[in-house]
Amino acid sequence: MEAELKGLYNFTEIIQMETFTESKGLVENPHYQDERQKKLAGLSDGMIDKPIIKLINAFNNLPYCFTLQSCFGHFIYKDQNDPYNLEPLPISDTITTVEYRIAYLCLCIENSDLGRELLEALNKITAIDPANIQFGCAKWFWKRQVNSYVLQLEPDRFKHKDRAILDYREALHIEKTRNSFFDQIEGLLQMLKEKYL
Repeated sequence: MEAELKGLYNFTEIIQMETFTESKGLVENPHYQDERQKKLAGLSDGMIDKPIIKLINAFNNLPYCFTLQSCFGHFIYKDQNDPYNLEPLPISDTITTVEYRIAYLCLCIENSDLGRELLEALNKITAIDPANIQFGCAKWFWKRQVNSYVLQLEPDRFKHKDRAILDYREALHIEKTRNSFFDQIEGLLQMLKEKYL
């Protein structure tokens, strides 16, 4: 998870933060290039969850978008209290509930033909599992950065939260979906790279 998000709050606290709203249309942003340059100048690989470093860097190599924040998604459960845990869920008959910390990608997208094409492609990723993947905006991101969009993996009933308590079987499903989610995003990036770079 990028350092900017890490600094927003203490992960040991339970904070109910609205993360998702319906998608807005792109608006004019004459400061896009300056904002992009400033954001990318402050980003390093050490600020990103290890499994998605290449993915984040690939987005940031596209001139018509840049990442604002991201998270691979973390599972916390009995005997696993690391809020940045990247290990797969274990096969267990003793784990009954899991705290899931949302997997997501937040991007600022340029108001351009390529930006609109990217928006459409990101929205299609929700088809992997429409009950658990949402694409839209986040009020608190948009206030800080216009044309910011969120692709997130969260059970629909929790889509306005940054974390959820799931039963173990649902957590296993979310983990499997998370892997497909990032695989699809990587496939999209490969297609964009081949098409435009």
